[in-house]
Amino acid sequence: MVRLISTYCLLLIFSLPSGAEESVRLKNIRVWAAPDNTRVVFDVTSPVIHDIELLSGPDRVVIDLQNTEPFAELPQPVLQDGYVRNIRHGQHRGFLRVVLDLKKQARAKSFLLAPNKHYGHRLVVDIYDTEKQQVVIKEAAPAPGHRDVVVAVDAGHGGEDPGAIGQRGTHEKTVVLQIAKKLAQAINRERGMRAVLTRTGDYYLPLRKRVELARRHKADLFISIHADAFTNRRVSGSSVYVLSNRGASSEHARWLAERENASDLIGGVSLDDKDSLLASVLLDLSQTASLEASIDVAEEVLAGLKKVGRVHKPGVESAGFAVLKSPDIPSLLVEAAFISNPQEEKKLNSSAYQRKLASAVAAGVRRYFEDNAPDGTLLASRKQIVASTN
Repeated sequence: MVRLISTYCLLLIFSLPSGAEESVRLKNIRVWAAPDNTRVVFDVTSPVIHDIELLSGPDRVVIDLQNTEPFAELPQPVLQDGYVRNIRHGQHRGFLRVVLDLKKQARAKSFLLAPNKHYGHRLVVDIYDTEKQQVVIKEAAPAPGHRDVVVAVDAGHGGEDPGAIGQRGTHEKTVVLQIAKKLAQAINRERGMRAVLTRTGDYYLPLRKRVELARRHKADLFISIHADAFTNRRVSGSSVYVLSNRGASSEHARWLAERENASDLIGGVSLDDKDSLLASVLLDLSQTASLEASIDVAEEVLAGLKKVGRVHKPGVESAGFAVLKSPDIPSLLVEAAFISNPQEEKKLNSSAYQRKLASAVAAGVRRYFEDNAPDGTLLASRKQIVASTN
């Protein structure tokens, strides 16, 4: 009789759903503060069933993680975080409750992300304003009736998305932001030119939003800064890319574009509110005029980079980079060096090399706009004055 009962118990145990045996474990929480939102990422061992609720008096976001075990420590947001004031948690019967105490009334949305090469299962909670805030752009006109040429400088990756990682542990997202800031400073030193950064800190921006920010600032040029990587660590040199809608100029260009276009999958983008057909149409708009300008300025930038060091290819390359698909803004992507090459990884961490590279790119941009300044800009008016005196 005892043997029969034991056999029955074993059959009962093995017939239970697997989820009834093992709970989800919360391994880590990461907080990324951007100017217009805060992202809270929960690293979990498997997809987690959760409920999210916004409460007031005081303002807070309550996240209940079903059948979840906590981990030892909770991170706290940085002082610059505009949304989250404090993070706390409590274990309840059958679920773990995490509370995000807010600094102001806000909205929240959540979504799950499948594992990728950098992370396992993730639950993402985005906190943002209750109404879409309009960014006030202050423009200081250098002379009455004339404006500056505006260059949008985009540091690739950020936040959840580290980009490529060097042998010494260098993150692409870190060095390209440093280079982007130096490039912006170099451009701002040029009379009649002004730079705006799409990303100013360590947070993630979706590819589409990077282009939207450039358009919001009425940019005349978009430059995205990256640090290349390849399976062969001996490969080296800087590169400049423009958009290709038909095909990549090389196998490496195709491989690189595929990796960069997967950035949204790594950084974490909710696809719930995206119309895939509309997105496809927007990305396939005719870009003939801006593409021709992109090639011209890319050639000037590549010429500048050749004075700094080795370039990977003698000419400008092309590939289907999503971040370059703006129909109305000339756009190029600069690969500063191969972070996968140990010698170039060391250079990328050097402030001196970063400044030389930024100066070379800025010089190429200046040369292009000296001959191709948009109407209504100070640079265009200076060209007209020179032409009239001759």
